[in-house]
Amino acid sequence: MDKFWKWVRNKAPTEDGDEGERTLLLNGTIASETWFDDDVTPEVFKNELFDGKGDITVWINSPGGDCFAAAQIYNMLTDYKGHVTVKIDGLAASAASVIAMAGDTVLVSPVSMLMIHNPATVAMGDRTDMQKAIEMLDSVKDSIINAYVHKTGLSRNKLSKLMDDETWMDATKAVELHFADSVMKRNSLHPEEDQKEEAEEEKGQSKKNPKDETSGMLFSARQLAATFTNKVNQHFQTEDFIGPEEENKEEIGTRNADELQKRLDFLHSIM
Repeated sequence: MDKFWKWVRNKAPTEDGDEGERTLLLNGTIASETWFDDDVTPEVFKNELFDGKGDITVWINSPGGDCFAAAQIYNMLTDYKGHVTVKIDGLAASAASVIAMAGDTVLVSPVSMLMIHNPATVAMGDRTDMQKAIEMLDSVKDSIINAYVHKTGLSRNKLSKLMDDETWMDATKAVELHFADSVMKRNSLHPEEDQKEEAEEEKGQSKKNPKDETSGMLFSARQLAATFTNKVNQHFQTEDFIGPEEENKEEIGTRNADELQKRLDFLHSIM
């Protein structure tokens, strides 16, 4: 079995009942082979999770993978009695973003990314088989949205649209849309000042300089393609249209070649 997770015990249990601290590392693809109809791998993960007690920290750097594996890990983490802190230190994309939503506290590195999109599958057969595949994907999408709604509080329609557009978020945008609670900070040379600032922020007394606030990055491949298409259409719609009856037939070949070159030059300038 190729394990995509690893447990690290940060502090050993003590005689006074302290169970110590544990860290779960999720790196790479979530399940190189599907968990569907797999009775072994999920049980191993569950046994290792509940083998200890106390708070745990889950570090995620994954492009995603099997949505069924992600669903089971999400359920196991939400069922865990200790406090679960999720830290995204690189990428939490696709199925990995679902696991991230299981954290009681979700932190993102300032250089990390989070991506959500529609589930995908491979299917073959007749139209009935294709329709069943579509219905299955719709059901999987609804289950994924449930996890996003519970964490972000966003509407199902908005989340569905973000998934349709394959949306990439930087750390600031992930916090802005409530996929994460805050951005991880570097340890400074003056920790007492950091603690004072955090205390003021919790009380709502922190005075922020508007210049310090930055807007996050939200990238959608589908929106980019639509913007590109609209830009091309708008450019050529502004040109005067000359009907066939007004054309000088002797100039048609020359003018069409000139227009083609203009379009090629324009496309080259915006790509």
